[in-house]
Amino acid sequence: MQQKPQPEPLLESAPEICSRLIKAAQNASVSDIHIQPQQDGSADVSFRLDGVLSKTESLSAEVASLVIGRIKFLAKLKTYEHSIPQDGRIDRNDAGIEHELRVSTYPTVSGEKIVIRLFTEETIKPLDQLGLDLGTFNILQGFLHQRQGLMLLTGPSGSGKTTTIYSCLKHLLSSDSRHIITVEDPVEQIIPGIMQTEINEARGLNFPKSIRHLLRQDPEVIVIGEIRDDETADIAIRAALTGHQVIATLHAGSCHGVIDRLRVMVVDHFALTAVLKVIVNQRLVRRCCENCDARGCEQCAHTGYHGRVPLVETLTIGEQDFATLQQGRPFTRTPSPNLKQAAEKLINLQVTDNREINRILGI
Repeated sequence: MQQKPQPEPLLESAPEICSRLIKAAQNASVSDIHIQPQQDGSADVSFRLDGVLSKTESLSAEVASLVIGRIKFLAKLKTYEHSIPQDGRIDRNDAGIEHELRVSTYPTVSGEKIVIRLFTEETIKPLDQLGLDLGTFNILQGFLHQRQGLMLLTGPSGSGKTTTIYSCLKHLLSSDSRHIITVEDPVEQIIPGIMQTEINEARGLNFPKSIRHLLRQDPEVIVIGEIRDDETADIAIRAALTGHQVIATLHAGSCHGVIDRLRVMVVDHFALTAVLKVIVNQRLVRRCCENCDARGCEQCAHTGYHGRVPLVETLTIGEQDFATLQQGRPFTRTPSPNLKQAAEKLINLQVTDNREINRILGI
């Protein structure tokens, strides 16, 4: 009787592959690992470095299944569940690296997609080391020295809003002793000295409910991961109006977009006018590699870029804007400098180049 050919033995076990990928990502300062299933059961592994996703290797169908199962096991997810999204975390000791990982699964027609987010304490830089221009730094520092008011950050996903907020919190911790509470979805990094809450929609703990209850915890500074609805916007405005300093994000795409959305979400325009102090609209652009003058080398993975720098425009709301906001008239005052002008400055300083600015801003 003819014997069936035996499958080739795996060169690496699933635990070894997971460990290798995670350690390689950490060493390269990768922010995310993507494992994307294909129709034949195989999977592509990609690393997101400096905001750009690049394929690094492929896994066979047999290996991909084992690796995905291993990741779900480490993240304490249901390994038998493939039809609904799941979220979990991998402890640093289980991952064999210095910091914990966040894992997200998502069902697709080709199989289960896995995204692993890497977090490091080094990503929380002091405010004066974020790469902000002096004008923006002074505006943020000035707001943080106040005791009440609302600062909103906007920009697309991955534009560095959370990084900026965490740097602001680190600045407050180093210079003040105020009681800081955050409500996030999810908590991207634990910051000692700050009370952080992660919302859980499945259990009924959403942003409005969390914020209403945290107001009873005697906070002085409140951070809202995202204002998504009218109720959250109203609570944020009232919190700032009653003597709290509030920092939040709001997806709008521009400083003017933030004002337009708030006018729709908040009925009391007088209260909005009284508390809104600063709007920050930001992006992240890749920094030209200084080691090779953007030609491409091993240090920058032959991309010509290494690291990122914030591209920011800010709009401060002052007395000259009160009547415009209260009466609902078109808001015409623009940030100075705006994103395009800030980008031109970075190009002139050879921090980045036209190709990268065009990729981010489409200009």
